[in-house]
Amino acid sequence: MIVGYARVSTTDQSLEVQIDELAAHGCDRIFQDQASGTSRARVGLLEMIQFVREGDTIVVSRLDRFARSLTDLFQLLDELGRKGVAFQCVHQSIDTSSSTGKLTLAILGAVAEFENDIRRERQRAGIAKAKANGIYVGRKAGIDPAKIKALAAEGMTAGAIAKEMGCHRQSVYRLLGSGSS
Repeated sequence: MIVGYARVSTTDQSLEVQIDELAAHGCDRIFQDQASGTSRARVGLLEMIQFVREGDTIVVSRLDRFARSLTDLFQLLDELGRKGVAFQCVHQSIDTSSSTGKLTLAILGAVAEFENDIRRERQRAGIAKAKANGIYVGRKAGIDPAKIKALAAEGMTAGAIAKEMGCHRQSVYRLLGSGSS
């Protein structure tokens, strides 16, 4: 059986293009997720892994739709390989039923992980530069630490402060510096 897997990161993105590609590739059944690829606990992915049997082939449109890191990719492929399930990637022309396909997959997986690392580094550098220029200051605090400290000084309990401020009790402890609950 040819089984497809489609994934987008957010619910406002469309799976339509991937589903059309997988259907055109002859997939008998298509599993799908609208979740970040960084999470392995994707419902569609887990259902698909349980569903496939020896001799089946999993098809994805692109590698990054299946796994976000080389480690994750190889773990998934190892799990599938132990079940006797092959893997194909439409855009990167990968087919793990051949030695050449396995080599190509390893090389492309390493390149994809390298690209993700470079993108993260650029993002961190951009945030650091924005912070240095006073542009990026992060999210505004939802609660006023000075008010919490003042209420604590008046003798209010952490639970009472949390209730009055509309926050979690642990947030009060964190701001007061005790860290206990």
